[in-house]
Amino acid sequence: MDLVAACRAFVAVSGYASFTAGAAAAHIPQSVASRRIAALERHFGARLFDRSTRTVTLTPFGRDMLPSARRLVDLAEAMEHAAVRARLRPFRLAVPAVCAPRALARLVAQARRHELLLEAHPAEPAERAELARVLEVRAALVAVPPAEATWRVPLGLAGRAEPALPALYLETLRVGRADGEAPARRVWIQPEDDVPHVRDPVMRLRDALGLRPGQVRVAASLVAAAAEVLGSADLLLCSQLQAAELGLHWRPVGELATAARGYRIAAGRREDADAVRTLLHAAVRRCLGGVEEVAR
Repeated sequence: MDLVAACRAFVAVSGYASFTAGAAAAHIPQSVASRRIAALERHFGARLFDRSTRTVTLTPFGRDMLPSARRLVDLAEAMEHAAVRARLRPFRLAVPAVCAPRALARLVAQARRHELLLEAHPAEPAERAELARVLEVRAALVAVPPAEATWRVPLGLAGRAEPALPALYLETLRVGRADGEAPARRVWIQPEDDVPHVRDPVMRLRDALGLRPGQVRVAASLVAAAAEVLGSADLLLCSQLQAAELGLHWRPVGELATAARGYRIAAGRREDADAVRTLLHAAVRRCLGGVEEVAR
């Protein structure tokens, strides 16, 4: 027996002193109301209504049980309202600022299919980690080394000219005596990759190859870095998806073939992290520009 449904019928019929009117108020057929109340009476072992007259009146037992039945119905309705509010509560997710609007829109749409009202909050790596730490977002895609990641995004170098080789080598940027006063080509690192596990290996390689200090630089923004590359022979450290969006030709880094961004979910509650990691896994991968699956 559905105790809540039976109590709803009991409360409705008692309020209208009529099975017909009470059933209509409860939006159920009269026969259903009668069956539910009969089941409730069998469950309690006593009559709730006196049906000996043309009107429906409560028995002394029914009058005693009515307040408890009302409380149960009120509590059930309150729980249903709370469930609706919980489903509609915004799920604020901190995402990389490099995520393209179309990919973010697809992520939000996918979340809605799972009754998650996702609000994407684009931010740089340090801000995302802080937002997750102070619980200003329900979850954040934080930057981690690829070995610790749920999503992995390979990185390479992109420029205006299409390379003849399948990889781009930083050693080809070394300035020789024969180059004279010609400006040295540079590699630009965008803020999303200004994290130790991406930035530091590139800087160490720069020093090991004998490049000038200014030949590998961190840009103030992706727009600033892209502008430098589009107006010169410089190169941008980026994902293949970003290169395509900017109209640049992308190749992996010859000396750093495993260069990659890594992302995992940080959340205050495990169920929030699981929701993103499971329900939205593929949509997040597309949003990040990842082309590789990582074991969850």
